[in-house]
Amino acid sequence: MRKIVITGAAGLVGQNLVARLKSRPDLELVGIDKHAANVALFRQVHPEVRIIEADLAEPGAWSDCFSGADTVVINQAQIGGLFGEEFEANNVTATRHILAAIERHAVPYFVGISSSVVNSAADDFYTRSKTAQEKLFDASSVPHVTLRPTLMFGWFDRKHLGWLRRFMDRAPVFPIPGDGKFDRQPLYVGDFVSIIIAAIEQRKAGTFDISGLEQISYGELIGLIQEIVKPRARIVHIPYAMFWALLWLYAKFDKNPPFTTGQLEALVIPETFPVIDWPGEFGVKPTALRQALTETFLDPEFSKIVLSF
Repeated sequence: MRKIVITGAAGLVGQNLVARLKSRPDLELVGIDKHAANVALFRQVHPEVRIIEADLAEPGAWSDCFSGADTVVINQAQIGGLFGEEFEANNVTATRHILAAIERHAVPYFVGISSSVVNSAADDFYTRSKTAQEKLFDASSVPHVTLRPTLMFGWFDRKHLGWLRRFMDRAPVFPIPGDGKFDRQPLYVGDFVSIIIAAIEQRKAGTFDISGLEQISYGELIGLIQEIVKPRARIVHIPYAMFWALLWLYAKFDKNPPFTTGQLEALVIPETFPVIDWPGEFGVKPTALRQALTETFLDPEFSKIVLSF
């Protein structure tokens, strides 16, 4: 039996990866996450899988679980937030501690989850910290693969499209900044975790940009979600400056807002990310965007499960 340790196990990618691997009798899964509420939810959804509640930015006994591990999936991430220290702690310091534990316990392979933002023109806490994290991956002598996904969606999506979909049910109108013609390449997390699994099985090495294969504007994407879920909200377009001001005001009352002015600024940058033949490279069949959105929002088992912020 091979042991796979997954950091950030109670988040979007971690929950989906565990959901797809936990039935395999040849694997022992161990998760680590610091978010107490989501760790509790993880234990409800995956009672058969061990998870350790720990802050990886702090040295601790959590590293003992790396003993005998076949693979570590370095997946913890600070994606949103208002304070640079949080991004530095979760994306850089924690990764440094994890890599030290991997070397100390002679783990033979790891999967490093980076982000497409390292190719982005954006300059924010997230971009800078993920760029620094990837440099740590590159400097490691342990065999590994680095994956750079674009914006992801799927089961357990607490931010991004999952939060937007839930907002559609709570509000009478759904605002879109400007004309909404900001190209996106959303990646279905179900496809991404299949790529992670393939990388582990094949012992892939190198750095791979994993972009959604279907390019769509933000406005069209929101319209497609509305068509699938049929929420109460009506889509309206508002000026970018007004949208920015509303997010700024919201952040004055919420210390951990689901969408920040920094993320809005990154959203409207006109850019696309590299597209490689990841279906051929990893042997993974891609899921069509409409089908993936339908599975995400209408699945009878997982679509109603909401993670905490």
